[in-house]
Amino acid sequence: MNMQLSRREFRLLLDLVYTGNWVLNSQRGPDRIGEYDAVASKIFAGCREAGLPQLSQQVDGNAYPSEAYAVGGIHEAIMDYEDTVFFNILAEELARRDLDGLDVDGANKGDLDALTERYAEEFANNGIENIVVHGVDD
Repeated sequence: MNMQLSRREFRLLLDLVYTGNWVLNSQRGPDRIGEYDAVASKIFAGCREAGLPQLSQQVDGNAYPSEAYAVGGIHEAIMDYEDTVFFNILAEELARRDLDGLDVDGANKGDLDALTERYAEEFANNGIENIVVHGVDD
């Protein structure tokens, strides 16, 4: 398959590939899914041809994101995503806990949504500052 991408489109593709591989492999340690690493390497190998050689480096015949790429803002974008997901999940889990016994996936879905939104507003305003966990030794 051949695809024609502008330099800007190729740069965006790098971000998509890197972010996807990060989500799928970053927490796996030695159990990384090699197929994703191989595809990412193949895409990063195209940096030179795309006129972006500074974004890739070769190590043992494989292409990897360069340090310039890694410190260029992609991790800030990933962290923003992770923070959003964390707070969304936490808000809904706390709301489900508080509404224990109610049919929150059916008749009481509106109650779940309203309470989730209240938690989300609290986290948007204060982050984790007001969270207290009992039972954890200091």
